Amino acid sequence: MTIGSALYKLLIGPLELFFEVVFALANRVVPHPGLAIVALSLAMNFLVLPLYRRADAMQAEERDQANRMKPWVDHIRKTFKGDERFMMLQTYYRQNGYKQTDALKGSISLLLEIPFFIAAYRFLSGLQLLQGVSFGPIRDLGAPDALITLGGLTVNLLPILMTAINVISAAIYMKGFPLKSKIQMYGMALIFLVFLYSSPSGLVFYWTLNNVFSLLKNIFYKLKHPRMVLSALASLLGIGGAILVLFLRPLDSVRRQVMALVFFALLQLPLVLYLAGRNRPARPEPRLTKADGRIYTLASLFVALLTGALIPSAVIRSSPAEFVNVMAYRSPLWYIVSALLLAAGTFLIWFGIFYRLASPSGKKIMSCGMWAMAGIAAADYMFFGTNYGNLSTLLVYDTYPVNTAQQLLANLGAAALIVLVFALLWKRLPALVSALSLALCLAVAGMAGSNVAAVQSTLREIDRSIDAAQEMPRITLNKNGRNVMVLMMDRAISSYVPFLMQENPQLQEQFAGFTYYPNTIAFGQSTNFGTPPLYGGYEYTPEEMNKRDTELLVEKHNESLKVMPVLFDENGFDVTVCDPTYAGYQYVPDLSIYDPWPDIKAYITLGKFSVDSYEVSADVEAIRDRNFFCYSLTKIVPLIAQPTLYNQGLYNQADALASSGEGLENATNTVTQTEDGLSKATGLDEIFMNAYAVLTNLPAITQITDSDADTFLMFSNDTMHDLAMLKEPEYEPAAIIDNTVYDAEHYDRTSTDGRVIHLEDSWQVKTYQVDMAGMIQLGKWFDYLRENGVYDNTRIIIVSDHGWPLGHFENMIIGDGWGEDVMRYNPVLMVKDFGATELTTDMQFMTHADVPTLAMEGLIEDPVNPFTGKAINSDAKDTDSGHLVFWSPEWNIYDNHGTTFMPGTWYLVGDYIFDPNEWTMVLDEMPE
Repeated sequence: MTIGSALYKLLIGPLELFFEVVFALANRVVPHPGLAIVALSLAMNFLVLPLYRRADAMQAEERDQANRMKPWVDHIRKTFKGDERFMMLQTYYRQNGYKQTDALKGSISLLLEIPFFIAAYRFLSGLQLLQGVSFGPIRDLGAPDALITLGGLTVNLLPILMTAINVISAAIYMKGFPLKSKIQMYGMALIFLVFLYSSPSGLVFYWTLNNVFSLLKNIFYKLKHPRMVLSALASLLGIGGAILVLFLRPLDSVRRQVMALVFFALLQLPLVLYLAGRNRPARPEPRLTKADGRIYTLASLFVALLTGALIPSAVIRSSPAEFVNVMAYRSPLWYIVSALLLAAGTFLIWFGIFYRLASPSGKKIMSCGMWAMAGIAAADYMFFGTNYGNLSTLLVYDTYPVNTAQQLLANLGAAALIVLVFALLWKRLPALVSALSLALCLAVAGMAGSNVAAVQSTLREIDRSIDAAQEMPRITLNKNGRNVMVLMMDRAISSYVPFLMQENPQLQEQFAGFTYYPNTIAFGQSTNFGTPPLYGGYEYTPEEMNKRDTELLVEKHNESLKVMPVLFDENGFDVTVCDPTYAGYQYVPDLSIYDPWPDIKAYITLGKFSVDSYEVSADVEAIRDRNFFCYSLTKIVPLIAQPTLYNQGLYNQADALASSGEGLENATNTVTQTEDGLSKATGLDEIFMNAYAVLTNLPAITQITDSDADTFLMFSNDTMHDLAMLKEPEYEPAAIIDNTVYDAEHYDRTSTDGRVIHLEDSWQVKTYQVDMAGMIQLGKWFDYLRENGVYDNTRIIIVSDHGWPLGHFENMIIGDGWGEDVMRYNPVLMVKDFGATELTTDMQFMTHADVPTLAMEGLIEDPVNPFTGKAINSDAKDTDSGHLVFWSPEWNIYDNHGTTFMPGTWYLVGDYIFDPNEWTMVLDEMPE
């Protein structure tokens, strides 16, 4: 980040973001970009009206004072020369309380207009949503209007109209002004004409509307009672808006309807206040104290630090490596810098400008309001909306955040109480409030600094992984040798397999030779607990790892990842490892764990590929830069407003919010997906695409030779873990998805054994779809292996580390009063042995810890764990005492990384996992 870009983000970034959010909100209410521009202009002008009114008043004050002083100033300039003239002028200015810098007050309006113009220009001129969209006589809001054609010459009419309105407005406003001021104003109008003449008509239309508003404002200033007229217009606008949302165009949710009505009700407030106060004598302005300014500044600083530093740093600290692109490294700490600049620009600079230009009474109101806002922000962040589930690296939750009516009421009640208490403290104990504000700022800065230090420490640990990740992966399979593959498909759902095969019969042909084991148990509900036994066998179940309580979990985890590769390497196999899960307890796997075995080839595939037809085109880093601050704002506002700001994880990104009408094809956001019910979505999910692209590129990175050498592949992929809505029946990504017809025709999904499921919520729909997508791509790869003569001589094991509680089957909800879903602990296990040709199902009891035994069976005689010296087999599951399965809320490797797994819940499970009587719950302890 350069100094220039940092200054832009600090000064212009908040305005540009505000433009975008207001436009996006308007475009959702009035789904046409042209109408959204009208709404944007109205909103921005009403918002900055007090700012410009105060600036105009300051200009008038400076002009009047300069006119009063002008005769004596002219006399001094005429009478004296040199240093004497300078001293006399300075003395005269001082006697009249005038500073030479006061002359800048005459340029305040222009100085304010420049950043707003830059923000509008950057936002609207680059808005892809306007491309090709017509509005009235304007054929394309994304191009110059070309409304007049004279022979072969086209004339852009909007810039000319904009300039004419600007000149008329200036003439009205500057009546009686000196010629110098008029020339300056008319010159600016000409500059705008030249500068905007060839600009997109959407931008010129916006600025034309601004000039119309300015013209009306100047006319209002000439009226006898401008405040009354403006209040009446605001009231009429509110009444019209209320009629619109109540009777003509109701909004799509009760929450939005209520919020809109509250807003329109607030528009009645100016008229009510005017009528209530018109006969009252004018009150003198209150005395402004130093404490007022100090409290305002410290409260603003607190909110800026909270939203710009503490919240982003806490998110990144929870999993720093997930915010690292191994192919184009950029420290995730820059996301904190970006958020902090936006927060400082918003709360310290622009809110500060409003504060500095406010009257004394306005400053007092803002001081108290910012102090109360700081309290509400802290309470909302710490106590409300804290259990929304997993958060992706694009700041998107796995499921849509939902709050109950009781939670909303409790939050609003807490906010009201905070306002009451904080206002009382502000009024009665300003010194205490100042001290508390300073202490809170120091505390937030300290916590953010601690988070940054922890992130930096973690980043140093993954530097080596990033360097190793640059090599392009290659999978070698040999036609005349024996090939063994262990394909770990993270969170693949076992129960879906028969349904996928039934819906897509081609899979039955592509997976010919596989044996499907439905009655399979995972030893943990998450990757942290489930992958060690999958890779290393029964010595690495949570129960057994906890027994080795003098060794760090990361050391035991790394050991499990090395068991199969090292054994196959020592037995003459050509070994390849791709994306070893959590190697080094890092999300970017630490490939150095294989350094002692130079013949083991280790690669990172995630992030290496794109899907040619759906290549992610958006700037992921820029979106994160933006979303971190937007996420922070979402966390500090009352719960009732959070869905509006969160906006399904898009945070009101305008180009990702194409409406159902014109402009849909111009939605350019491809890294976050927006869902519209269970069958429609727009955009591509970047996280899913990264994993899915690896599967689509498997044939490209597979090298097949005529060698008779043996090979072993250990491969991990997240396609079935990273949820996204896909286009049916192809089950492929698409920028615009509408599965309405297909879903209606396939409401019942039936399995090969006659069971039926319904996909009734977003989690079920997307999980089913990504599982199907993963199976389809694996099937295509298997076809490629057949075509090249290496399918029959390859043993393939498809396995997942755990399942997920999707609630499809009543007979799989177990427990008396605790209702655990067996699907959570039911991983996929499918095995194709050498030469196998039939797709079969085997109901014998299995666990995913059987994988090492299955992989080495008949290839390595009496295998022994090279790190513990113990035999590798499946004898441990042949017991009548049951099998201990672990659940813990502490699934994150950055939290649960001691010598034993943190306390959780243990289940004792028998050999038929679908029988409720086979499950016994043991709370917070491990039985002897």
